[in-house]
Amino acid sequence: MSALSLSPRALYEEVAELLRQRIFKRELEPGSWIDELKIAEAYGISRTPLREALKVLAAEGLVTMKVRRGAYVTEVSERDLSDVYHLLSLLEADAAGVVASTATDAQIEDLQALHNELEAAAKPGQQDRERFFEINERFHMRLLEIANNRWRDQMVADLRKVMKLNRHNSLLKSGRIEESLNEHRAVMAAISMRDAAGTMQRMQEHFKNGLEAAN
Repeated sequence: MSALSLSPRALYEEVAELLRQRIFKRELEPGSWIDELKIAEAYGISRTPLREALKVLAAEGLVTMKVRRGAYVTEVSERDLSDVYHLLSLLEADAAGVVASTATDAQIEDLQALHNELEAAAKPGQQDRERFFEINERFHMRLLEIANNRWRDQMVADLRKVMKLNRHNSLLKSGRIEESLNEHRAVMAAISMRDAAGTMQRMQEHFKNGLEAAN
């Protein structure tokens, strides 16, 4: 019997990723209707894999399915955002405490290197908001990776997708990049001192301030 030739990634997953990135880039605005026919024609696919992709995005909270009206990019309410930030604060503060207690020197150096990239992206007169956000996310993901709890990682990944729906609002607030950078400095200082309780507190403050900037 010949071996089956399986695609490394199903078509609907590829379509889901394409739509996910369009949502994050605001090419598909929150609250906008997703024209299935137009998108299927643009991608040269049938509507079946597109609808499967929309189900994936709906499960992630990025798309809202409305009866007899189709799919819409999710609009995040203040309550939604508050709930997401609350949970991220708990989960990532816990991970940060684990890192402060258990990370190797090499792992802390990895985090410090990412923080140094953040510093460079935030230089006055040379600020790059998109680059700052990308490095910031890498920092948080690396911290979670070091803390090494796949169940927490999965929950955080889903919550961060919803948070990204509103990320431009928080980044555009005057002075927010500088504030965020100072908060990261405090987190790194506490980690370097192996101060688990202090690290958790600094991370919770980071999310609290992020929520205030996002509203």
